[in-house]
Amino acid sequence: MADVTDRVEEHFRLFNEAVRTRDWAAFLATFAPDAVMRFEGVPAGPYEGLDRIARAYAEQPPSDTMRCVSDARDDDHDVVRFAWDAGGGGTLQVG
Repeated sequence: MADVTDRVEEHFRLFNEAVRTRDWAAFLATFAPDAVMRFEGVPAGPYEGLDRIARAYAEQPPSDTMRCVSDARDDDHDVVRFAWDAGGGGTLQVG
């Protein structure tokens, strides 16, 4: 299994490429069929299941790329602090 830094770098690489190309297929292929995407402080989601997540990206795709500020492993999750390239940031958990 890849370490947290490798997983995070790949996640960001695929996400940023999808933002630039508007082709979400490779990024979404990394999600499990029963994945859940939740946001805090954002009026979106939660999205339950890969089909719903894919629909959300198709209907309201992000327009900004991001970069990793820090990453760590916490039990069964990768915890990642990130910064949007246009400003601002947040934390995401990938498990």
